[in-house]
Amino acid sequence: MGPEMTHTRTYGWLAITVVICASAAACFPDADVAPDQLAALSSTEEHARLDSVISNLIATGDVTGLSIAITTDTGIVWSRGFGVQHQETGEAVNTHSVFEAASLSKPVFAYAVLQLVDEGIIDLDTPIAEYYEYEAIQHDDRRGQITPRDVLTHSPGFPNWRPRGGQLTINFEPGSEFSYSGEGFVYLQRAIMQITGEPLDQIAKRLVFDPLGMTSSSYLWQDGFEEKIALPHGPDGELLRKNRPQPGQGNAAASLHTTAPDYARFIQAIMNGTGLSDTTAAAMLSPQIDVDSGVTWGLGIGLQDNEYGRGFWHWGDNSGYKAYTLTYPQSGVGVIWFTNSENGHAILNGLLSQVFGGEHAASRWLDYEQYDAPGRTVREELERVYGGEGVEAAVARYHELKASEPAEAFDEFLLNSLGYSLLQNGMLADAITTFELNVAEYPDASNPYDSLGEAYLAAGDTIRAIHNYKRSVELNPDNTAGAAVLQRLRANTN
Repeated sequence: MGPEMTHTRTYGWLAITVVICASAAACFPDADVAPDQLAALSSTEEHARLDSVISNLIATGDVTGLSIAITTDTGIVWSRGFGVQHQETGEAVNTHSVFEAASLSKPVFAYAVLQLVDEGIIDLDTPIAEYYEYEAIQHDDRRGQITPRDVLTHSPGFPNWRPRGGQLTINFEPGSEFSYSGEGFVYLQRAIMQITGEPLDQIAKRLVFDPLGMTSSSYLWQDGFEEKIALPHGPDGELLRKNRPQPGQGNAAASLHTTAPDYARFIQAIMNGTGLSDTTAAAMLSPQIDVDSGVTWGLGIGLQDNEYGRGFWHWGDNSGYKAYTLTYPQSGVGVIWFTNSENGHAILNGLLSQVFGGEHAASRWLDYEQYDAPGRTVREELERVYGGEGVEAAVARYHELKASEPAEAFDEFLLNSLGYSLLQNGMLADAITTFELNVAEYPDASNPYDSLGEAYLAAGDTIRAIHNYKRSVELNPDNTAGAAVLQRLRANTN
């Protein structure tokens, strides 16, 4: 295994949710499922319980729609839709509803690649450059070290995505550490397409969709999706997009459209090693590299270990679409769910608790803020006061809440996210007031100064912007973005 890695997430603004129950325990009194009860997931009684608790979860977590399927190693035992495909029409989500799978596209592509490995068409440890010259990385001599194994284990050295219009960089020695990368999958996709002479969706249809009976799945938009698509919704339930996506030639990292039952068929195939040699099937679900916090990565899929044995998992996160899958082959049970809501991952822990119980390293590693997190409750209250009574009342309310609410509800990111929400909504003076409060609350933290500098810059106050960027960089010399802004501002004022 490789060295231990760190994982960083950036949190955006989460909007107010409707609270139906006083607490999670009130809604879900029997949250934990004991290990020996996994077999009960096939029972009618368990399905009735899940019907009730998931309905409560999506309402409490303000999730527009959700489609879920539970499968065993012998077939799908339960599939159900909740909520709506389209907030404006009220059309219900059902088992035929099509969702963007986002990064759940990656394991499907990995499975196809591993079949090609078994056929001898590509080798896991032969540099991809020997199959395909990728113009985007011709500037770096290390391009010849990147292998299909590196891509499938997220260790080619690429960022997740290059800056729009920017250069693709190799940021570390390929194979040496984990750094999640969609760019790597696009690189391998292009190589596979050149080797086989087939476009992505044709490869997937031949090796995955047709053999597994995934009749509602494609990396390209299909006309048949028009009536079945669950459209994406924002944190306030607003429709984000009415037009159908245009994925071009398809993207192995992100453009899969599918249904929960279709993806459950794929999960069942991985559980059983269908379509793969025994050696390759075992390698797919064997740790290839350490990630962090009890998470490792196999060939195209995340792994975690707990009392149920080794589980394989992955998550998806596109704008307005959130998805998650987790399977324990030893217990013969897997789950997949898709949501068409920006709030979809806010109920991740609740769903895992309801379906499996137990502790799950992957959800801790992802660290999405949950709908019932203390910090979220405080932030919602501050947003309410800001919207109704203005900035002075909100600042006063902040101090009241800090005196009465749990300490873990407060950190430098609370006011920072609120400040950026105000900034994005054109409330510049209120944003500056909020960032100033954050600097006063956390005078030894770099990020509040950086944010205040950005707000002053937006207001045209260059002197104050320079002062705050300077302090941010002093506190965190690794703040290269802030240092670059500071250098530019100083150059323009000389």
